[in-house]
Amino acid sequence: MADDPMQKAEASDDAASISSRGEVLDLVAADENHSSEEAKKLEFSEDEETLIIRMYNLVGDRWSLIAGRIPGRSAEEIEKYWNSRHSTDQTTD
Repeated sequence: MADDPMQKAEASDDAASISSRGEVLDLVAADENHSSEEAKKLEFSEDEETLIIRMYNLVGDRWSLIAGRIPGRSAEEIEKYWNSRHSTDQTTD
C-alpha cells in the first residue's frame, strides 16, 4: 500500500501545508521585526524634535531639506514623525 497514489498525494498536501505555515510564520516574524525597527526610527531625541520644529517653522513641510540637517534621518521618517505628533485634524462645524 506504500505505492498508493492517494497516500502520496495526501502526504504531499501535508508537506505543502506545513511549508506554507512556515512561510506565514516567517512573514509574521519579519513583519514584527519591521514594526519594531519602524518604532525605533520614530523615536527622536529631544534635540532632533526641537530642530524639526524649528526647521518646520522656517521652511514648512520640505521634509528632505529638514532631513538634510539631521544625520541618519530620511525625509520619510521625519514626515511620519511629524504627522504622528502634529495631527492637523481640525474639523469645523
